[in-house]
Amino acid sequence: MKLSYEEEQLLEVQDNVVEEDVCDLVVFNDDVNTFEHVINTLMKICKHNAEQAEQCAMLIHYKGKCVVKHGSFPELRPMCEGILDAGITATIM
Repeated sequence: MKLSYEEEQLLEVQDNVVEEDVCDLVVFNDDVNTFEHVINTLMKICKHNAEQAEQCAMLIHYKGKCVVKHGSFPELRPMCEGILDAGITATIM
Protein backbone atom coordinates (compact mmCIF):
# COMPACT_ATOMS: atom_id res chain seq x y z
CA MET A 1 0.00 0.00 0.00
CA LYS A 2 1.36 3.39 -0.96
CA LEU A 3 1.67 5.88 1.90
CA SER A 4 0.06 9.29 1.57
CA TYR A 5 2.20 12.40 1.41
CA GLU A 6 1.37 13.24 5.05
CA GLU A 7 2.31 9.73 6.21
CA GLU A 8 5.63 9.91 4.32
CA GLN A 9 6.39 13.28 5.93
CA LEU A 10 5.52 11.88 9.35
CA LEU A 11 7.87 8.93 8.86
CA GLU A 12 10.64 11.31 7.75
CA VAL A 13 10.16 13.40 10.89
CA GLN A 14 10.13 10.26 13.00
CA ASP A 15 13.50 9.25 11.52
CA ASN A 16 14.97 12.20 13.40
CA VAL A 17 13.93 10.75 16.79
CA VAL A 18 16.91 9.68 18.88
CA GLU A 19 17.07 5.88 18.64
CA GLU A 20 17.74 5.36 22.35
CA ASP A 21 14.56 7.18 23.40
CA VAL A 22 11.60 5.09 24.43
CA CYS A 23 8.69 5.83 22.11
CA ASP A 24 5.01 4.95 22.07
CA LEU A 25 3.11 3.36 19.19
CA VAL A 26 -0.32 5.00 19.25
CA VAL A 27 -3.38 3.76 17.35
CA PHE A 28 -6.30 6.13 16.71
CA ASN A 29 -10.03 5.56 16.43
CA ASP A 30 -11.86 5.89 13.13
CA ASP A 31 -15.32 5.22 11.75
CA VAL A 32 -14.12 2.70 9.16
CA ASN A 33 -12.38 -0.26 10.79
CA THR A 34 -14.22 -2.92 12.76
CA PHE A 35 -13.27 -4.11 16.23
CA GLU A 36 -12.41 -7.48 14.73
CA HIS A 37 -10.02 -5.96 12.17
CA VAL A 38 -8.25 -3.83 14.80
CA ILE A 39 -7.98 -6.78 17.20
CA ASN A 40 -6.63 -9.12 14.52
CA THR A 41 -4.14 -6.48 13.35
CA LEU A 42 -2.83 -5.89 16.88
CA MET A 43 -2.46 -9.63 17.41
CA LYS A 44 -0.62 -10.08 14.11
CA ILE A 45 1.56 -6.95 14.03
CA CYS A 46 2.19 -6.21 17.72
CA LYS A 47 2.03 -9.84 18.94
CA HIS A 48 -0.73 -9.02 21.44
CA ASN A 49 -2.74 -11.88 22.91
CA ALA A 50 -6.49 -11.81 22.28
CA GLU A 51 -7.37 -10.20 25.61
CA GLN A 52 -4.73 -7.47 25.30
CA ALA A 53 -5.77 -6.68 21.71
CA GLU A 54 -9.44 -6.52 22.71
CA GLN A 55 -8.70 -4.17 25.63
CA CYS A 56 -6.68 -1.89 23.36
CA ALA A 57 -9.50 -1.88 20.78
CA MET A 58 -11.97 -0.85 23.49
CA LEU A 59 -9.70 1.99 24.64
CA ILE A 60 -9.20 3.10 21.04
CA HIS A 61 -12.96 3.17 20.54
CA TYR A 62 -13.95 4.91 23.77
CA LYS A 63 -10.92 7.16 24.37
CA GLY A 64 -10.05 7.92 20.74
CA LYS A 65 -6.55 6.46 20.92
CA CYS A 66 -4.39 3.97 22.78
CA VAL A 67 -0.69 3.33 23.26
CA VAL A 68 -0.40 -0.24 21.99
CA LYS A 69 3.37 -0.70 22.33
CA HIS A 70 6.43 0.94 23.94
CA GLY A 71 9.93 0.60 22.55
CA SER A 72 12.67 2.16 20.49
CA PHE A 73 11.85 3.90 17.24
CA PRO A 74 13.60 1.26 15.07
CA GLU A 75 11.59 -1.47 16.84
CA LEU A 76 8.25 0.33 16.48
CA ARG A 77 8.59 1.65 12.92
CA PRO A 78 7.86 -1.65 11.11
CA MET A 79 4.88 -2.21 13.42
CA CYS A 80 3.55 1.27 12.68
CA GLU A 81 3.95 0.71 8.94
CA GLY A 82 2.17 -2.65 9.23
CA ILE A 83 -0.75 -1.04 11.06
CA LEU A 84 -0.91 1.75 8.48
CA ASP A 85 -0.84 -0.85 5.68
CA ALA A 86 -3.87 -2.48 7.34
CA GLY A 87 -5.74 0.80 6.93
CA ILE A 88 -5.62 1.78 10.59
CA THR A 89 -4.31 5.19 11.68
CA ALA A 90 -1.20 5.01 13.87
CA THR A 91 1.87 7.02 14.73
CA ILE A 92 5.00 6.84 16.85
CA MET A 93 5.37 9.48 19.58
